[in-house]
Amino acid sequence: MASRLGPAFLGKSNEMIGVVGRFGLDSLPANILGLVSEGLTRVEPDGTLKPGLASSWETNDKGKTWIFHLDQNKSWQDGKKIVSPDLHFSFSDVTVEKPDVKTIVFKVQSPFAPFPTVVSKPLFKKGLLGNGAYKVNKITVSTGNVEKIVMTDKDKNRKTFYFYPTEDRAKLALKLGQISSLFEIFNPEPFNRWQTVKVLATTDFGKYSAVFFNTQKGQLTANKSLRQALAYAINKEVFGQTRALGPISPDSWAYNPQVKPYSYAPLKAKELIESLSKEEKEKLTLKLSTVPLLVNVAEKIARDWGAVGVKTSVQASSGVPEVFDAFLAIFDIPKDPDQYALWHSNQNITNITNYANPRIDKLLEDGRTQIEQTARQKIYLDFQRFLLEDAPVVFLYHPTLYTVFRN
Repeated sequence: MASRLGPAFLGKSNEMIGVVGRFGLDSLPANILGLVSEGLTRVEPDGTLKPGLASSWETNDKGKTWIFHLDQNKSWQDGKKIVSPDLHFSFSDVTVEKPDVKTIVFKVQSPFAPFPTVVSKPLFKKGLLGNGAYKVNKITVSTGNVEKIVMTDKDKNRKTFYFYPTEDRAKLALKLGQISSLFEIFNPEPFNRWQTVKVLATTDFGKYSAVFFNTQKGQLTANKSLRQALAYAINKEVFGQTRALGPISPDSWAYNPQVKPYSYAPLKAKELIESLSKEEKEKLTLKLSTVPLLVNVAEKIARDWGAVGVKTSVQASSGVPEVFDAFLAIFDIPKDPDQYALWHSNQNITNITNYANPRIDKLLEDGRTQIEQTARQKIYLDFQRFLLEDAPVVFLYHPTLYTVFRN
């Protein structure tokens, strides 16, 4: 996202940019932090890694120990060389050693192939003093949330980011002239009808919209045939956005396009529902929970499910409900294909579907311990194929995001 942000706002000396979301100092968007500093590594759109503050890195024991060598040509914005004592890490289960000013060594408890991606997060000497093109001049925080960040580059070009809790509040700021642009919103209304602004639409392949099913034993949606039926019943083309076929970005080196697509097939859905037991068919009532932003999408899905005999009600929720039948959300795809946290059966908190499949568990375990990329790729190709066959989730689309500029 950092690469998209930069070119979009070039050529202006004093930009006032609106961003939607609540962020603390420790959770600012990577696309903004990337203007100010680098991590040890840098992740390309396809998931491959490039040097950042580290010029090179290696592991000599198949992923338990990672050695990073700092780039000796890089300096902080205060002009001082970047050395290992300047860099601070807060990993609870990783030992960090700094044998000299040029080297950082990380020792993890078990082999962990995604580790070089983990350390791609921008690093700072102190506060927000980094090594990037822009230096933070001022930051305003209220009740733990960042409200404004002012930064300038060496040519005195200024970017001021204003943070708003909702799209409606950010849109009002643009209407009132408090900001000159609004970055990556989901709904372009009413600006797509204005003559005084420019609206740029982009597909975000780093996110997907999907329906997650509660697969816990005793739940109606624990039945694979019903989950597949519900997947076939959704007309995904009506959303007017780029189809998402699986949990990994199509830009990624690990993406598998050869998965079951669950194209719209209401007759197939009805056949699968007919195969359910009499008791299950008598209980075909579901609650579809979702965030307020996606209520309209949820209502379309509910109508599709109703058309194949599954009575569905829609409930708005501020986050993931403690108990749900199905949950519609937009999910950020990890930079590395490792999705252990979301789908492994021992992840009680982050595995929101309560999904448990020994084959998927084994693939996820192997994927994060295999260092060689070709071998990892084969593992994740299989992971996607078997996950889609089991259908604990229905992938819908990659969202279209809109950036609005005042002319």
